[in-house]
Parts: sequence; C-alpha cells; structure tokens
Amino acid sequence: MGELFGAGPNPPATPLAQPLAERMRPGRPEELEGQPELCAPGAFLDRVFRGAPLPSVLLWGPPGSGKTTVARMLASAVKGRFVAVSAVLVGVKELREIMEQASLERRRGTMTVLFVDEIHRYHKGQQDAFLPFVESGDVVLVGATTENPSFEVNKALLSRMTVLRTRALDQGDLLRVLQRACAEPAPRGLGRAFPEAVLGRIAGVISGDARRALNVLEQLAFIFPQGEPPEEAAQQELARLLAENPFIYDKSGDQHYDLISAFIKSLRGSDPDAAMYWMTRILKGGEDPLFVARRMLIFASEDVGNADPQALTMAVAVYDAVRFIGPPECHINLAQGVTYLATAPKSNASYTALRETEALAEGAPQVAVPMHLRNAPTKLMKDFGMGEGYLYPHDFPGAVVDQDFLPPELEHAEAYRPGTMGYEKKIREMMEWRRQRRAELTRGRHEKK
Repeated sequence: MGELFGAGPNPPATPLAQPLAERMRPGRPEELEGQPELCAPGAFLDRVFRGAPLPSVLLWGPPGSGKTTVARMLASAVKGRFVAVSAVLVGVKELREIMEQASLERRRGTMTVLFVDEIHRYHKGQQDAFLPFVESGDVVLVGATTENPSFEVNKALLSRMTVLRTRALDQGDLLRVLQRACAEPAPRGLGRAFPEAVLGRIAGVISGDARRALNVLEQLAFIFPQGEPPEEAAQQELARLLAENPFIYDKSGDQHYDLISAFIKSLRGSDPDAAMYWMTRILKGGEDPLFVARRMLIFASEDVGNADPQALTMAVAVYDAVRFIGPPECHINLAQGVTYLATAPKSNASYTALRETEALAEGAPQVAVPMHLRNAPTKLMKDFGMGEGYLYPHDFPGAVVDQDFLPPELEHAEAYRPGTMGYEKKIREMMEWRRQRRAELTRGRHEKK
C-alpha cells in the first residue's frame, strides 16, 4: 500500500531505485500515449485537470495500457490523498480499515482516492464492501481490471462508477514511449541513444504493453551500460531477451477471448493467413491444442455447414489427430484443418435453422404430434388411430409423399433455407424439386375430390 499527497506520479525519493517504467510514468494527460479518448481536449482526464468533480472510476484495459498511470493522474489532479492497494494482496478487512480512515480524512477536509488494482479478484460479494463508502463520498474509488466489468464487477458497484476503457498501445505509441525514455536525461530516463531499429523491434513485438517495452529497454541498458550500443550486438541481445517470454496470453482473461474471436472471425471471413496467425498466437501462448480443435469442430457446423459436408469430417479427424499425437507435432494437423475450413464455402443455414426452430418450439411447446406420425407398436395403439394414414416415402416415386410432417399449427414454418454456396446449392435444388412435386401431388388429390 502506498500514499501520495499531491506530489504527482514521480516521488523524488531514490529515483534510481525505481524501474525505468516507474520513473517514466506520465504525470499529465498530454504525456500519456495511446489514449486519445481519455486525454484529448475536453475528454475525461482533461476535464478533471481543469477542475471538474472526480467520480468513482473503473479503468478497464489490457496490461501496460496506463490504468495505474491514469489513477495517479486523477489523484494528482484533485490534490487528493492517494492510497493504492492490490486485490491480490489486501483482504476485505484491511480495505474496510482503509475506508474508515478515509472517512476521518474526509471530515478533516482531505479527499481520498482509493486505487484498487485487479478489483475483479474480489468476488462480487466482497465488492459490496465498497458501496457505502462510495455512496457517502468518503472515498473516490478508482478500480482497475483487465477483465470485462460486465461479468466481473458487482452490478450495484458498477452502476456507481464511470467506466473508462484503456486500449493496448500500437507500435507507433510504443516507439514514442521508448524514444522519450532514451531522450529523457538521467536520473529519470536513460539519457542516451539506442539504435532506432532496436527500438522499433521492441515496439513491434511487445503487443501494446508500455511497461513491458520499457522493462526490455532497461534490460538492454543494463547489458550495454554506456553510450549507444552497436546495432548488431543490441539486436542479438534483444532476440535473446524476447525468446525467454515472447508471447503473453492469459487463458482465463479477456485476451483469451479476443484472440479466439479473431481466430474464428478470420476463418469465417475465409482468410487462411489471418486464421493461421491468430491460431499461432494462441498456441504459442500456451493454449491447449485440443481447445483450438474443439472450436474448429463447432465452426465446421456453424459456419461451413452443408456448403461442404466434409468440413465436419475434416474437423473430427483433426481433433482425433491432435488427441493422438499431441504438441508440437499436432500443430501441423491443426494447420491443415484451419486452411481447409478457411477456404471452404460458407453457410450458416443449419445454425440459423437451429435457432429459429428453438424459438418455434419454445413458442409452441405443447403442440400434439399428428396421429399419422405417432408410433403404434401395439394393436391397442393402432385401434386408437395412432400411425393411421402414414405414407412410407420409399414406396413412392422420388420418395416424395403428399403428407404433412409438421402439426397443423406450424404448417407454414420454414427454418432451413440452404444457401447457394458449395453443396448447399444442390440441396437447395433438391428441396425445391421436392416442394414442387409435393405441390403437384396435393393438386392431384384435390382434383380427385
């Protein structure tokens, strides 16, 4: 737990003992890279710095996108008492003590900005502890989370907070962060140059995390303590550093869902290169290959469907191969499946039919089965008319009969509408032929009457 009494984000005590990422933490909105929605003139941070009241805030974004920095800026802007805790380290009992102290400080005229990092680590019942103090104004709560607050934060608490989204920094943002750290004189920055190509490479592979980018730069500065290092030597050392942990992937967090979403949407968009890229990111991050294979099984039916009936067969074969072989060789099987599914003709007609018939069944859950469709294994059941009038399709030309298979209440329902891609085009033609043939038989029956 730490406190900051209006001193800004960089306390003067022993600055060299702090990591570079901490020393270079921005102190004002105009210094914060990659968050124009928060920092532009008239945006949230700008308004607070110009004197607007500070509400309780929930900062939602990926690691290294500036959540802690924004929290410190807010406390600095309102000249409040800043108390920072981590939900991983501080229990609810300690939190209550902090908030009770904040009540005393408020009566003395001092605002407390309570920053709770990883607020989603408190379960929703524990989050109730914040409510009375937020409602009374004893604390301005600033929570930070990498997880979707819609799912992870108590709705009562969420309704009392302003949600601000911080986004991952792009390559240009990270490059400017690194350049500023090099240009800034010591003791805050490095005060010396690094090859531009090396900085560009760091910015290109770090995936939007400013803190991690600065940590990598600081490690290089430790290896090359004086002057600008030779580019080739710096590139070699950088490659070694990155090889130790090149991919960051939280299998239970938002990034997990974002990468899987990008993977599925690339398959659906028939882009094999993009689908392969996202799959590789997922696997390199440590995901179970069987998870990817299961997603492909679902995709084969949901998005390819009967446009290519072999897609499901392929997906099942890939799943079996992954299960039998295991990583890393099974990645080859996954690659074959991904390229097949991405380039296959697409149809969601089966998936749409399922959703429509689910709604149909929910709207008419008690409709009786017509008598001619009922099973009649006993004489008694036949005496009651069950199964009477059923026409066995194979006894008729083309296996088409003049008979209804839906109950009268649903006689015009039509859920499956095949598309015009791949094998579904043939299905469509066969369905149309049967529809016409059935109509002819119906007309003939009426004419006989």
